[in-house]
Amino acid sequence: MPQLEPDAIWLKPGQVAERAGVAVSALHYYESLGLIRSRRTSGNRREYRRDTLRLIAFIRAAQRVGVSLEKIKDALDRLPRERVPTKRDWARLARQWHDDLTARIEELTALRDRFSDCIGCGCLSLRSCPYSNPDDMLGRKGPGPRRLPCR
Repeated sequence: MPQLEPDAIWLKPGQVAERAGVAVSALHYYESLGLIRSRRTSGNRREYRRDTLRLIAFIRAAQRVGVSLEKIKDALDRLPRERVPTKRDWARLARQWHDDLTARIEELTALRDRFSDCIGCGCLSLRSCPYSNPDDMLGRKGPGPRRLPCR
């Protein structure tokens, strides 16, 4: 594991948690998954580099749109750990995620539109519903939702 810069600005867990809007336990959890890192003081207390705030913001934003922690970790692993990521590093990561996020937006839009149609029509009839599944034909195609596949 690369060493973190000794001259970086370091924050205590409570400071990071307050500024990031998460619980200290969330910091520990993210750290256990390898999403963020800390160093230990001579008194064995954690300290986080100030740029950890940006990492947490990224983690929370990605989670909010349904990205798994595993995929978030894969993305963060592509950022430099030995230094603070630059604007260029973040732009590279954004380009890599562009297609995935576009596909996710399309899936969510389809879900919203179909869900609204089904709830809004009020027919409550599988016989006349254009989205019905007569004879459970979609069940033969495998588990889970078939019209709006889950990732």
